[in-house]
Amino acid sequence: MAVDYTVIVLYLAGMLAMGWWGMRRARSKSDFLVAGRRLGPAMYSGTMAAIVLGGASTIGGVGLGYRYGLSGAWMVLTIGLGLLALSVFFSARIARLKVYTVSEMLDLRYGGRAGVISGVVMWAYTLMLAVTSTIAYATIFDVLFDMNRTVAIILGGSIVVAYSTLGGMWSITLTDMVQFVVKTIGVLLLLLPIAVVKAGGFGEMRAKLPTSYFDPLGIGGETIFTYVLIYTFGMLIGQDIWQRVFTAGSDRTAKWGGTVAGTYCLLYALAGAVVGTAAKVLYPELGSADDAFATIVKDELPVGVRGLVLAAALAAVMSTSSGALIACATVANNDIWSRLRGAVRRADRPHDEVRGNRAFILAMGLAVIVTAIALNNVVEALTVAYNLLVGGLLVPILGGLLWKRGTAEGALASVAVGGLAVVGLMAGYGILANEPVYYGLLSSLAAYVAVSLATPATDAAVLAVWRERLAGRTPEAAAEPVPAAQ
Repeated sequence: MAVDYTVIVLYLAGMLAMGWWGMRRARSKSDFLVAGRRLGPAMYSGTMAAIVLGGASTIGGVGLGYRYGLSGAWMVLTIGLGLLALSVFFSARIARLKVYTVSEMLDLRYGGRAGVISGVVMWAYTLMLAVTSTIAYATIFDVLFDMNRTVAIILGGSIVVAYSTLGGMWSITLTDMVQFVVKTIGVLLLLLPIAVVKAGGFGEMRAKLPTSYFDPLGIGGETIFTYVLIYTFGMLIGQDIWQRVFTAGSDRTAKWGGTVAGTYCLLYALAGAVVGTAAKVLYPELGSADDAFATIVKDELPVGVRGLVLAAALAAVMSTSSGALIACATVANNDIWSRLRGAVRRADRPHDEVRGNRAFILAMGLAVIVTAIALNNVVEALTVAYNLLVGGLLVPILGGLLWKRGTAEGALASVAVGGLAVVGLMAGYGILANEPVYYGLLSSLAAYVAVSLATPATDAAVLAVWRERLAGRTPEAAAEPVPAAQ
């Protein structure tokens, strides 16, 4: 596997080189956290697709295809549908706000009283997302080098932390664009057709597998509904996704670039399910469905191609991991630490702000690596993260965008009631049960509506500023340059 090893090592070295290059462009807080808010359509689409399609979408998507057939595509399909909904209905307004975090948006909408508690919930979500992505390095490096789990996590995590710390969002954007290209070539153009051919074509696959493997709803209606609730809605409100929206150079870029990325996700979902179905024909008795990706890559692909496809899997994990890491650090610094210590941000000291955010990425990166080494159950950690995100923050965020009668008290009640309900129900029903997110979301909605109607409407001056920011007519928004960078 010397050729495959060479491909992987060159890829990892390229990621570090991109980090160094990005450092030269990160000269202000805006550059470091949101790439100067000036990405053009091509780069925006590629990097947005890269961050939402991580290890779960690649290795996990193939595993679901192995277990359920074509209907195993639904998890990644719901991610793509969420990105499409965000791009078409909300992204232009979000981009015009010119903020850095979801909590800053809540403060603008509700008058500055919702930031810390929402920041804590969002921080917990982004931390767990970064941790679960980092754990995936162990699987990939085990296939490549038969490497110890802890060493694999430290190696993969350290590379992501290094390039993210060096250049912030510029480094992550540049590396994500490379990762998008590698994933497209490795998974869509190489692995997909080779897997189908090795399995004998679709006719042979149909002949050897049960008919349920070709039923679009074979995975089950309740499972699909849960995926929509968690992943589609999760795409609408996650800090890691919003922070990419903030990088768009224009409203049009945010809307149409995101639409292209969402459509790409739908194709990627189908590709993963087909590869998994082919793997079921080739290896009907695998011990774990999640081994399907690594097995078919290791046993069926030729030298060189195998290295590129494994690099594609590594790219998928790295893109999600780096996006979650910078989101986690941004929330920790801007929404929690700065507020708790009463810090006043000064726009005339951009270099200090860059150093401060760089220090937070390094600190959060180390915390992610340590937590990943200690944690065993990835699925449970990710489920907790998404349940808290959707159950605690979906209603006040979408309510703020869609319902002018929503109040700060209603938002705080919604976060508190929804978050506590999710935690309590997970303790009662089990972490992997569907009920916690169902009932948590309903309780969050009930608290938001009831408390908002029972409290005075949001001050007219606050709403006036909010409307101006949504329209992109504030002095802050107008002063920020947005030349497109393709």
